[in-house]
Amino acid sequence: MTRLPAPLLILAAAVLWGLLGILGKQAQAGGVGPLEVAFWRALLAGGLFTLHAGLTGARWPRGRDLLVTVGFGVAGVSVFYGAYQLAVQAGGASLASVLLYTAPAFVALMGWAFLRERLGRRELGAVALTLGGIALISLGGGQGVTVSGPALAWGLLAGFTYSLYYLYGKAFFTRYEPAVLLAVALLVGAAGLLPFVDFTAKTAPVWASLGGMAVFCTYLAYLAYSAGLRSLPATRASVIASLEPVVAAGLAALLFGERLAALALLGAALVIGAALLLSINPDEAHPSAE
Repeated sequence: MTRLPAPLLILAAAVLWGLLGILGKQAQAGGVGPLEVAFWRALLAGGLFTLHAGLTGARWPRGRDLLVTVGFGVAGVSVFYGAYQLAVQAGGASLASVLLYTAPAFVALMGWAFLRERLGRRELGAVALTLGGIALISLGGGQGVTVSGPALAWGLLAGFTYSLYYLYGKAFFTRYEPAVLLAVALLVGAAGLLPFVDFTAKTAPVWASLGGMAVFCTYLAYLAYSAGLRSLPATRASVIASLEPVVAAGLAALLFGERLAALALLGAALVIGAALLLSINPDEAHPSAE
């Protein structure tokens, strides 16, 4: 994988992340609840990262670092994965993917509030674009897309909890092998979801969707993105990764007939534009893993 050009690796990660809502919706159409979808994604991917960490002999977090990672697993996996699948159920795969890209605006606000980072005109402009985009999406709607209170709430919660990857990653991803941290966080996240899951019988296609989310959209997508970042500036990587909602929207239109109306498409463009505006600064790039 690492022999591929860095831009292709980032593009591959964006495409794989763009499949998240599609595979999640397929699994839900097969009778699996959104929280069970999130549970299996976390559990299966956590197993893969645990195996990866074991084979590489990486150092595992201990003490306070382990406690923080456990907390991140609850917020960044249990809540994030669950909220994203609930957003897919409530509003559709394309809407959920677009709302996920409110994360950079949350990053800017939390960086200002908790890390004493500068909140200048560019950051404030990006936050304003994000809010305007959400308003236009709410007014626009579309075919096969349900723009409702629950859809927006779950989508924005997914965007907020996704933004926690930046704060956590900034503190820990340079101190530990990220695969080790993700192994812990994903397994903790699966455990956090477990009490809320009603398990159902699953067909082979449903298992294929769940496995695809874990293997392709989580494990391989992370490996591709992290490998691409080794030789590509974070700003360029963030711009390429912003193709994710475009991939998701295109596949949702093709497979499920989801089509955002013109006004909602303009709103989506504003949200993605805000994410790109914030990606100008490498320190505020796209979070490291979905």
